[in-house]
Amino acid sequence: MVGSADAPPLPVIAPATGARFAWLSAGGAAEIEAAVQAARAALAGRWGAMSATERGRVMQRFSALVLAHTERLAWLEAHDTGKPISQARADMAAVARYFEFYGGAADKIHGEVIPYLAGYNVTVVREPLGVTAHITPWNYPAQMFGRTIAPALAMGNAAVLKPAEEACAVCLEMGALLVEAGLPAGTLNIVTGVGEEAGAALTAHPDINFISFTGSPEVGQLVQQAAARHHVPVVLELGGKSPQIVFEDADLAQAATLVCKAITQNAGQTCSAGSRVVVQRSVAERFTTLLAERFAALRIGRPEDDADLGPVINATQQTRVQGFIDRARADGLPVIAEAQLHKGLQGGYFVAPTVFGPVPATHPLVCQEVFGPVLALQVFDTEQEAVAIANGTEFGLVAGVWTRDGARQQRMARAIVSGQVFINCYGAGGGVELPFGGTKRSGHGREKGLLALEELSTTKTIVNCYAG
Repeated sequence: MVGSADAPPLPVIAPATGARFAWLSAGGAAEIEAAVQAARAALAGRWGAMSATERGRVMQRFSALVLAHTERLAWLEAHDTGKPISQARADMAAVARYFEFYGGAADKIHGEVIPYLAGYNVTVVREPLGVTAHITPWNYPAQMFGRTIAPALAMGNAAVLKPAEEACAVCLEMGALLVEAGLPAGTLNIVTGVGEEAGAALTAHPDINFISFTGSPEVGQLVQQAAARHHVPVVLELGGKSPQIVFEDADLAQAATLVCKAITQNAGQTCSAGSRVVVQRSVAERFTTLLAERFAALRIGRPEDDADLGPVINATQQTRVQGFIDRARADGLPVIAEAQLHKGLQGGYFVAPTVFGPVPATHPLVCQEVFGPVLALQVFDTEQEAVAIANGTEFGLVAGVWTRDGARQQRMARAIVSGQVFINCYGAGGGVELPFGGTKRSGHGREKGLLALEELSTTKTIVNCYAG
C-alpha cells in the first residue's frame, strides 16, 4: 500500500508546533508504474470478478472499522493537519458515512432497456472505467479519501491514490484498514511523494482511465493537459471565492454565527469556505457589530486544545495568508474584526482570523482565493447588485443566501452561478449525499451523491437482433 523509493524520505511536520513527528516515503515514476500495474492486475483478478454486492460488503466493513478506530485515526488527522481534535473526529465520521453510503449503493446501480425497432432487444449497462487516479489535497485528507475512493470502488474500479505530501498519514492507515476489511490486493494503491514527481507521473500515465484532482486552478490546468494526451476524463475541483449574501430581512444573529464559522473552520483552508460576505447596506453596520463579537470570541489553539480553529498547514501557507492580510492593511482597508493569538502558540503556523471591509471588487481579497481565515465584506443596495457582486469573480463553487423572503430565495438561487447554493444555512463541505462541484474556474464534474457514480463509470449499449 505504501510507496517507497530510493529518494530521501520526506519529513512530516506538525503544523501546530513546527516539529517533525514522522517520515514519509518519496515515491516517484517507478512506484506509480508499479501501482498502476497492480491495479490493472486486480481488475483482471479477484476484484474484477467480485459482485457488486460483495464490493458493497467490503466497503461496509471498512466503514465499521473506521468508527471502531476513530480515536487513533482522529489523532493522526489532527496532528498531521493541525485541526481541532473534535473536527478530526467529525472527519472520521464523514469517511465512515461515505463508505456506508456508496457501499449501500454498489449493487443498486441498474441498467435500462430501450424500446427499439421490432426484432431488436437493446439494453444499456453501466460498467467501471478501469484504473482511476486520485490526487487529493492536504486540508481534509480523510474526508477526501472517502469522497473520491468510495465511489470509485463502489463502481468496481481499481484505484491509485497520490495524497498530498503535507498530510497523508491517515490515508495510509485507512488503506491498511481497507485490506483488513477484505479489499483484494492491488485494488487500492497509495503512493506518497511530491506532486511534481509522483503526481505528474500518475496524471501522465498512459494506462489510467480517469483522473480526479482537487487543488489549485493552476495545477488543475496541468492535470487536464496531461489527461488530454491520452483522452482521459477528468473531474476537477479547484477552489472558490464563495459569497454569503445577507439581506436586511435575514436573521442577522444566525447569519453572523455561520458566516464566522464558514471562514474559520479548518483555519479557512476549505475550498468552499465562505470567504466573502455581501451585506445589504441598510443592515451593514449592525451586521458587522455582530460579526466582530463572534470573531473576538474565537479560540485558537493546538489540536488537543479543541479550540475553534488551529494553524494553517505549513510555513509557506502561513506566509502566503499573512501576506494577504498585510497587503490589505497597507492598502488602507478597514479592519472590521479580528481574533487574537495568545502567546503560547509560538512555533506553530498560526494566523489571526481577520475581517476587512468594505473591500473593492478589484482587490485581491475579493478576486483571489486566500485559503486562510480572512473574510472580505462587500456592500450592496439592490438584489440585482447582490447578484452581480456574487457572480463577479472567476470562481463558482458555493454560495449562501440569507433572507426570509421565499420568492427572493428562489430568484437568488437561480441567478447565482455556483455548483451549490445554501439558503439560510451554510453546509459548505457537508452532505455526502449532495452533488458537489464547481463552475467557471472552480472546475467541472461532480463528486458526492449518486452523480459521483456516473462520473466514475461508463455505459455500454448492447443491441441484440433476434429477428429472422
